[in-house]
This record gives sequence, structure tokens and C-alpha cells, in this order.
Amino acid sequence: MRKMKTADGILKLHNISKTYGDKKVLDGITLDIPEGAVFGVLGPNGSGKTTLLGIVLDVIKCDGGYCEWVGNGAGKFNKMKVGSLLETPNFYPYLNAEQNLKITALIKQSDYADIAVVLNQLDLTASKKKMFSTYSLGMKQRLAIAACLIGNPEIIILDEPTNGLDPEGLADVRALIKHLHAHGKTIIVASHLLDEIEKICTHVAVLNKGKLVASGTVKEVFNYPDIIEVSSKHIDHLCDALQQFHYASKITREGNMIRVFFREDELHPERLFRFCAEKGIDLNHLQVVKNNMEQSFFDLIKAS
Repeated sequence: MRKMKTADGILKLHNISKTYGDKKVLDGITLDIPEGAVFGVLGPNGSGKTTLLGIVLDVIKCDGGYCEWVGNGAGKFNKMKVGSLLETPNFYPYLNAEQNLKITALIKQSDYADIAVVLNQLDLTASKKKMFSTYSLGMKQRLAIAACLIGNPEIIILDEPTNGLDPEGLADVRALIKHLHAHGKTIIVASHLLDEIEKICTHVAVLNKGKLVASGTVKEVFNYPDIIEVSSKHIDHLCDALQQFHYASKITREGNMIRVFFREDELHPERLFRFCAEKGIDLNHLQVVKNNMEQSFFDLIKAS
């Protein structure tokens, strides 16, 4: 597991483990969530993301380890300061959006004045008198996020917040998260969508099969080097020669294709071409491969 340094966290997870029957869902997860971050918990379906958030919210008991909110030691954080969306939105079907949010406000001991604010933020004002049962999946998801924001919480925890949203709704939620982040909120987002994490998160933890694969800033975790792929009829000679090419950070070979990895800001195809020419090697293939986040993620999962 690759772990990077983070700032002092608002939430620290210490060796969190959880088992259901003979299946270990979480295996020794240790994380620091920095204050004011948009922290993404990324992983394939079944990697333990929802279980981890449930433990953070104290709705699921872990078998080992503990959560520590800064300033509270191992004690519980003031739940009134946390807004959460965990799995399926849960409202009374035959009450309208405004009535459902009044119940949320009562539970959170919050002012009803918050309701108009969050309905407007999630573009639900025009449909606030409609029964929840008539809402589309996307509208239900937006109402669930609105409920999270009742009481102006300091920390917002969202499990797959863009589920069921059309492209416009997805863009709106991303913009809302960025807006909340700009106003000092700490946001924890679980998602299996790479694009979502890349666009909204400052930090990320990658889970796979209950294990922590990597954690740190998005740039740190997915800052993979650029690559040039080369090939030649004299592949063995080329492979041996490239071991002396000092601009390369790593050389790998798969069959008749060699991948040359470059350190940051040292990707210069002409240097590689000139080096091969000086060694008397004719290349029949040279291609720059920009390593994107998707490839970086799959490499992390494969390595784990």
C-alpha cells in the first residue's frame, strides 16, 4: 500500500476491520481525513466503501480498531455537525419534499428556515409540494443531499451522491460540492466513478477487497509518469541498450514492445530517438503514451 503524508486530520481511522461471516469486508484500514478536504473513497463495487462510511457514522460497529474525531479523542463526534447520505434515500413516500425535510430538521434540532435554502441549492423548490413517491430517482437523490445540508453541518458524508442523476444533475452536484468545499466544509465522498473523484476531490483513498491500496492527495496517488513505447526488429539489443538511457526511471518489456517510463518533466521523445540512433538501433515503433487516471487506477488495483 502506498501512503502519502497528509495534513493534520479532522478524522483519523485506526486499523479498522469488519467481518461478515467468513468474509473480511475491511482489513486494517488506517486513514487521516484532513480538515477542509474533499476526501474521496474510491474502489470497485464490493471494496468496502459503504461499510467504512457506516463505521465512521457509528451506524455499523467495527470488529477492530476505532475512529477518532480530532478534539474528541476516541469519543464520538457531535453528530449534529455531520450531514450524511448513506446508500438509498429514505423518506416517507406520501409526504412531500418540504414535509420530509421538516422531519429531518426536527431530528437535527435545526431551524425550518434551512429548508428553503437547501431546496433552492438542489433545484427542488418548484417540486417541494410533490409527494416523495412521485419523484424520479434523480430527484430522490437530490432530496437526500438536501437533507444532508439541513443544519449547516461542518462535515458532509456522501455515499455515491450522483447515483441516478442525469448529466445536468451530475454537474449540479459536482458544482455544489465545490461550493461547499470553498466555504470550508469537510466532505467525504465514496464513489466507484473515477471521473467524479478526479473532478471534485482534493484527497483520495483507494480500496480494493477491503484493503487500503493507496492514500494521499489526488495528485500524489495518481501522479504516474509519462511513457514512450518503442519497438525494433532487434528487440533484445534495444532492451539491453535502454538500460543505459539515464533519462528513464524504469524500463519494462512485454513481448516485442518496450515501455520507457520518464520522471516528471523529462519526457523528450527526440532524446530517446537520438540515443537509439547513436546505438545503431532502428526503431519501427515510437509512441508517447500519456498515462491517465483510469490507467493509474487499474494499475493500483492490479498491483494490490
